[in-house]
Amino acid sequence: MSIVAIVGRPNVGKSTLFNRLVGMRQAIVDDVSGVTRDRHYGNCEWCGREFSVIDTGGYTTNSDDVFESAIRQQVEIAIDESDVVLFLVEAATGVTDYDAGIADVLRRSRKPVILCVNKVDTGEKIFDTYEFYSLGLGEVWSISAANGSGTGDLLDEIIRVLPEDSRAEDSYEGVPRIAIVGKPNVGKSSLTNALLGEQRNIVTPVAGTTRDSIETYYNKYGHEFVLVDTAGIRRKSRVHEDLEFYSVMRSIRAIEHSDICIIMIDATAGMEAQDMNIFNLIRRNRKGCVLVVNKWDLFVKDSNTLRDYTEALRSRIAPSDDVPIVFSSVLKMQRIQDVLNAAAQVWENYSVKIPTARLNEVLLPLIEETPPPAWKGKYVKIKYVTQLPTRFPAFAFFCNLPQYVKEPYKRFLENKIRENFPLTGCPVQIYIRQK
Repeated sequence: MSIVAIVGRPNVGKSTLFNRLVGMRQAIVDDVSGVTRDRHYGNCEWCGREFSVIDTGGYTTNSDDVFESAIRQQVEIAIDESDVVLFLVEAATGVTDYDAGIADVLRRSRKPVILCVNKVDTGEKIFDTYEFYSLGLGEVWSISAANGSGTGDLLDEIIRVLPEDSRAEDSYEGVPRIAIVGKPNVGKSSLTNALLGEQRNIVTPVAGTTRDSIETYYNKYGHEFVLVDTAGIRRKSRVHEDLEFYSVMRSIRAIEHSDICIIMIDATAGMEAQDMNIFNLIRRNRKGCVLVVNKWDLFVKDSNTLRDYTEALRSRIAPSDDVPIVFSSVLKMQRIQDVLNAAAQVWENYSVKIPTARLNEVLLPLIEETPPPAWKGKYVKIKYVTQLPTRFPAFAFFCNLPQYVKEPYKRFLENKIRENFPLTGCPVQIYIRQK
């Protein structure tokens, strides 16, 4: 996915524009300059194209702010890592020395730059934008991030200059993509190397060795996949280095662009809070999932350890407790093939297409036996069910009063689908539609 970085001096409205583009109040906004000191990122979709937006701290030089050098370094890395730079300036103040300095950095970067003048709230203020042509960055776009004026034209321009989506040019079209994700140092690169049978990725005991998402084509033992080894995803408060921020973001993008995710956890640490965050991220993105408990050889065991550990894990990830769990030791090459077999089975379930006649034959008698609860004396009658043509398993139930079918009954329908059809490890989405 392409990356668009918003840069500019302090207090020109970068965070306001960021919130406008991603459609939520995610970045803190204040009239005091220098509020944004770290980076925020979110997704923006426009005209069928999706891209990532990064909000950076204000770029300054020779100021009294102790964070100045760190912010400047973040901005420079943002410019290096992004595909398009959105340079934001302010109409009322005109061209400042800071603006000229940033423009100089951007011209040297040779990245596509969109010069955007913010706080053009009235027609008269458009006359204040013409002096920004002196920065030598081409066309000037006038917007008001606060009320959204001009942002549609700005988004059209962003889409125009964005590079073609690499997903569309994927040479492995039709081949399932399996992302190996987890916290740093749980053995993701070691698993990739073990599956490939060669030292393709660098492995060290130091957490954070893998910086980028590395794709490798796999075609062995009757399996054909694209394996994606990702950087470890730390908790946000522990992401200190600027480059690590982009590594984590690329790992999140790898999840979004995958079909199946293998989430690895450390057996000695168990399913910690950050593991749950990654697991929930996989579920929110509607991806198939396999849970691998690595370093199982280091765990002290007795006769009931495996059963108790499995029960504890399933309780932790409930209600998504139908995920295949594989206990392995990558370094000792134990149950490596089981991981791949589990991923292959989840992919088969993920891409299953159930005939409409079969769905209705199985589910309608169960629905008749346990109909939706009546609401204010009105009875809901589900007449028909079909699978939708989505990438993940999704089902539409057609009834007379869809607004009265609540979440508990949707969960009931999902459970009945899972009981009767092979969807282990896959997300299932239920839609209630008007007949």
